[in-house]
Amino acid sequence: MFAVYAGQIVPTDPLSGLVVGERPDPEVPEGWTTVTVKAASINHHDVWSLRGVGLREESLPMILGCDAAGYDEDGNEVLVHAVISDPSWRGDETLDPRRSLLSERHQGTFAEKVAVPARNVVPKPAGLSFAEAACLPTAWLTAYRMLFTQSGLKQGDTVLVQGAGGGVATAAITLARAAGFRVYATSRDEDKRSRAVEIGAHEAFESGARLPAKVDAVIETVGAATWSHSVKSMRPGGTIVISGATSGDAPTHAELTRIFFQQMRVHGSTMGTRDELHALAQFMDVTGTRPLIDREIPMADAASGLQSVIDGSVFGKIVLTL
Repeated sequence: MFAVYAGQIVPTDPLSGLVVGERPDPEVPEGWTTVTVKAASINHHDVWSLRGVGLREESLPMILGCDAAGYDEDGNEVLVHAVISDPSWRGDETLDPRRSLLSERHQGTFAEKVAVPARNVVPKPAGLSFAEAACLPTAWLTAYRMLFTQSGLKQGDTVLVQGAGGGVATAAITLARAAGFRVYATSRDEDKRSRAVEIGAHEAFESGARLPAKVDAVIETVGAATWSHSVKSMRPGGTIVISGATSGDAPTHAELTRIFFQQMRVHGSTMGTRDELHALAQFMDVTGTRPLIDREIPMADAASGLQSVIDGSVFGKIVLTL
């Protein structure tokens, strides 16, 4: 079958290890099933995999991709939940210490077919296109869990989303506005600030700028570059929810004194559960909210999409279609 995969790991030149070609059809263990892929979306995870972060040499060749939407074996339109937990695990899959994501230990979604545990198949609402649905399982699910499970926000509260432009950040802006939160966003790029307002932010500011008011929570995916600003922007008792650190995980100023003196909370968050993915899909369907798609390209052109992610020249999600 056609597939886009990591043939080798080159940390300094990740795309040199990318192969667009043919791979064997997926093996289907007992309790697993296959999904015929119609659309998949690119995540930073795919670039990290090509750099060898979370992907070992002995696992190569590895088909990339966490997100997909397509048809199950009965012809139903479905989403793929990318978190693979141990078969014996019960409860929140993201807390399973043995969990992995598709394309780490198990072949990913950038292919004509992907094999997943049968429990990882979630119905796709008819109102969402395959391209829209393919945006949900990683970035949008991460944002959904950050906002609605981890942050403690309630309607009318104010949330700051750092780093407008990335997949999780744009999802958080759109979801937060649809949920009735006041939304502030930041970016170093003037065009991205303007687009953040277009997709739902009440106001957008240059990175590090003083905000009009303290916020109740911060959605943090940038890390070191914005950490101090995130802490200083929060009200006493507020919550930072962090799911990534694209600028590094060692901030120069950790602001520990401010955090404990003002009784702030720092809440880590990773991906989301199957139930949360189902709830997210229903939320999108009921509210009419739709993922922001930067562009759709043929899966054969995956290298150009991955390069855009590496360059940071993306606003929303890049979707690969078959």
